[in-house]
Amino acid sequence: MAERWQIDSLFCSICLDVLKSPVSLHCGHSYCKDCVNGYWDQEDQSGVYSCPQCRHTFTPRPLLSKNTVLADLMVKMSVVGQKTLPAKDEVAPGDVECDFCTVRKLKAVKSCLVCLASYCATHLQPHYTSAAFKRHKLVDVSASMQEKICSKHDKLLEVYCRTDDQCICLLCVMDDHKGHDTVSAAAERKEKQKQFGMKKQRYQQTMQEKEKQLLQMKQKIKTLQCSRDAALDENEKVYNEIVLMADKRRCAMKELIGDQEKAVASLAEVLVDRLEQEIRELKKTEDELKQLSVTEDHIHFLQRCEKIFGCKEPDMSSDYDIQLNTPFDFVAKAVSDLRDKMESMAKAFAEISETIQVESDPKTRQEFSLYSCCLTLDPNTAFENLLLSEGSSKVTWTKKAQKQPNHAERYIKYNQVLCAEGLSGVCYWEVEWKGPRVEVAVCYKVEELDESGFGYSDKSWCISLSKSLCTFWSNGIMTKMSVPCSPTVGVYLNHKAGILSFHSVSDSGEMELLHRVKTTFSQPLYPGFIVSKGSSVKIVKPGVPR
Repeated sequence: MAERWQIDSLFCSICLDVLKSPVSLHCGHSYCKDCVNGYWDQEDQSGVYSCPQCRHTFTPRPLLSKNTVLADLMVKMSVVGQKTLPAKDEVAPGDVECDFCTVRKLKAVKSCLVCLASYCATHLQPHYTSAAFKRHKLVDVSASMQEKICSKHDKLLEVYCRTDDQCICLLCVMDDHKGHDTVSAAAERKEKQKQFGMKKQRYQQTMQEKEKQLLQMKQKIKTLQCSRDAALDENEKVYNEIVLMADKRRCAMKELIGDQEKAVASLAEVLVDRLEQEIRELKKTEDELKQLSVTEDHIHFLQRCEKIFGCKEPDMSSDYDIQLNTPFDFVAKAVSDLRDKMESMAKAFAEISETIQVESDPKTRQEFSLYSCCLTLDPNTAFENLLLSEGSSKVTWTKKAQKQPNHAERYIKYNQVLCAEGLSGVCYWEVEWKGPRVEVAVCYKVEELDESGFGYSDKSWCISLSKSLCTFWSNGIMTKMSVPCSPTVGVYLNHKAGILSFHSVSDSGEMELLHRVKTTFSQPLYPGFIVSKGSSVKIVKPGVPR
């Protein structure tokens, strides 16, 4: 603070620049010699001269003497290279200018409700030191001082008219607001301050409740994360146990097959050796028969014939015909059966995954509403007998065909219309329907116009709603729904998870599942409607009373 006043003392409060040839008055304030002389020359002093800051008067006109201390200080500052002193509080964007600064505008620090002007720190000093400004009321600087002035009487707004709920001046009380219930601005402020306090208290209570809900939500999220981690750990544990068990059985089976193969192969080797030995003996006997048949010695031939004819005939039986593949055929069948069981296990895992997805779906209307999306009907797709209204949020069948320009996306065969928005995230929307029959659908938007009705191809899914029967259609296959449908239907889409569900919404906001689809979506889905004769469909905001 001391440094601030030291810097301020080096500036002239008239030109707002550094002092040049500084002089001091008897009141203690210092100015540039030329500035104070010019100030007194411009005014009609009538023999009385005053200080521009404190309004102290002098008679006669003072003789100005050089303030040698300030002059030497300015010279020293210049010698050390400080040719210019730090700028004072200059006006920055958004600041209010001082109304009394002339040469260089400075930032105003206070506004006076009596003077109806704003002052910088220098020009504000008389309000603190002079008795003439004792009754003036200073307030925080305001850029809208003109708003505090009556536009009709150019007087300060000091009164509040409760009849017209506006601020007025004292002249207005006797003029346009004569006979009205009027009070001082301070009194009305005090009354409104009470209401403000109650409103503030309600805000605080609401904020505390919201903070409590936020804490509960964070705790639920933490609990959810802990439950997720536990489920992941259990899943990993069971999976590792199954893999370890399967690996052990695979190794045991591999070892068993190897042992069986070795046992059978060992037996086969013995039989092979025996067969090879018998073949060698048969070849030896065959060779003897060949040699004997060509000998010319009749006595030798006859002697050997008796011996050969006395030998046992070769064994032609098939005792060696063993089934080497039989054990492994059994193993292959057993492994195949095991694979079938594993497929059943995979289906069980798929059912668990499906259960997880179902459990993660929103349950209440409030939860569904968190994913609420804004939809508008596309007039370029509307069939000629469909009338769009209420900002393209409602479609009604009308007997008179609408005059619409030709468009490549317009339906010309069925009473169908699409929404302009393609959905690929998590979305929820509600519709109100009236009349004999309507269909609420989602479909892919293909390049060529698909003139089949919603639900008759693999690119669209829809529910058909009527007072007597509700059905679901996709790829030309109909599924009857046992749940009765209300006049309000909610549609939930989780595109990435491949989930599409239709819900009946009661007047009390209760949700009841009509049908749920689990598939894989490859493109953005566009909501669409079929509106039969005498029917209408309106897209509504979830939870808003209608």
